[in-house]
Amino acid sequence: MNSTPISSAQTGVHEQLAGLVARHAAHAFRKPIADYNRRAFEHSLAAWRAAGEAPLILDTGCGVGLSTLHLAAQYPDHFVIGIDQSADRLARNTHWEGAEPGNLCFVRADLVDYWRLAADAGWRPARHYLLYPNPWPKIGHLARRWHGHAVFPTILQLGGHLECRSNWRIYVEEFAAALKQLSGQDAAAEPYTTDAPITPFERKYLASGHSLWRCRATL
Repeated sequence: MNSTPISSAQTGVHEQLAGLVARHAAHAFRKPIADYNRRAFEHSLAAWRAAGEAPLILDTGCGVGLSTLHLAAQYPDHFVIGIDQSADRLARNTHWEGAEPGNLCFVRADLVDYWRLAADAGWRPARHYLLYPNPWPKIGHLARRWHGHAVFPTILQLGGHLECRSNWRIYVEEFAAALKQLSGQDAAAEPYTTDAPITPFERKYLASGHSLWRCRATL
C-alpha cells in the first residue's frame, strides 16, 4: 500500500524554531518522571549490565522493533535498546527472518522520561537513532517535534553518533538547525537512499517513491 507524501502549509524551517530552542536550552525541564518509566529504565539498565555493558546503541521510537533487530545484527559488539511508548507496537510481528540477535532488549517507555533518566545516569551511547519520528507537520505543532521539544537539549547531552531520518525534508532541516544552534556542529539535511531499509516506514516510503532525508552528527 502506497504512502501519501507529507502535506504541510509550512514551506521552510519554522521562523520560531531558533527562539524556542534557545528558550529550552536556558531553562531546565522539570516535568516529573513517571514511576513506570523509572521501572522501564531500570529493566533496560539491568539487561545492559547482564550483557557485559557493551557500547550502547539507542533506537528511540523503535515502533515494532525491526530497526532494533537490524542494528543489533549490524553492530554485534554493541548492545541495542529499542524504546517505544506503545506496548501494542512492540508486540507486533516484525517480519524478521531467522534467529534474532541476542545483543538487544526492548522496553516500553515514554522517551521524554527515558532520555532524561539516561542522561541523569551518565549514559553516553555510541550511537543514537531517531528513525522517522512523527513529523507533526502542522505549523502550530513545532513544539511537538523533537527538536522543538523541551527535551531536545537532553538528547544532545547524551552525545555519540546521532542520526535522525524522515521523509519530510523540513523536519530534518529543522533538526539540523537546532542541533547546530546548541552544539555548534555544522549539521545539515542530506538525501538518503538505501537498498536495505531497516524500518517498515523506510520500506514503505521508498516503495512509494518518497525522498528520504537524514541528519548525522557526532557529539
